[in-house]
Amino acid sequence: MARAGLTAERLTQAGAELADEVGFDQVTVSALARRFDVKVASLYSHVRNSQDLRTRIALLALEEMADRAADALAGRAGKDALTAFAGVYRDYAREHPGRYAAAQLRLDPETAAAGAGVRHSAMTRAILRGYDLTEPDQTHAVRMLSSVFHGYVSLELAGGFSHSAPDSQESWNRIMDALDALLRNWPTT
Repeated sequence: MARAGLTAERLTQAGAELADEVGFDQVTVSALARRFDVKVASLYSHVRNSQDLRTRIALLALEEMADRAADALAGRAGKDALTAFAGVYRDYAREHPGRYAAAQLRLDPETAAAGAGVRHSAMTRAILRGYDLTEPDQTHAVRMLSSVFHGYVSLELAGGFSHSAPDSQESWNRIMDALDALLRNWPTT
């Protein structure tokens, strides 16, 4: 019999909170059971195993970021849209480091296709249409933006920019300027 009040959604949310507190790599069904002061077996009617829990947290994080990005992009175009979109990722990672790490989890193709990652890609491509990029350049640009955003955010979260001046915000602003300039003058093949 399932413990009253425990649902897959509640466990996913609690797992996401745990990820933010202790790190995504530390999230397991056992750790979650301890959090609820229940036996591990009582969670298996809601989640199959730790990998299922981690996948659910990843999908939650992608959904949360997609919702924030959609709100941030409303009515924006060009550099303004690019900067707002990038800011969503950076802010989310700062507020929810464990969930941000979860969003990087490699998902199987079927799960990925049904998740909010598709929305992220569509929003990125919408921004790039404002720069008049067509295929295959859009795909190259999507990969570049993802790499720059994730790389910067990961280094910043790890404290990589805290040891020297100028402030990392100044560097972030310069990177947004450089990305905008590059996208406006995208090299043709």
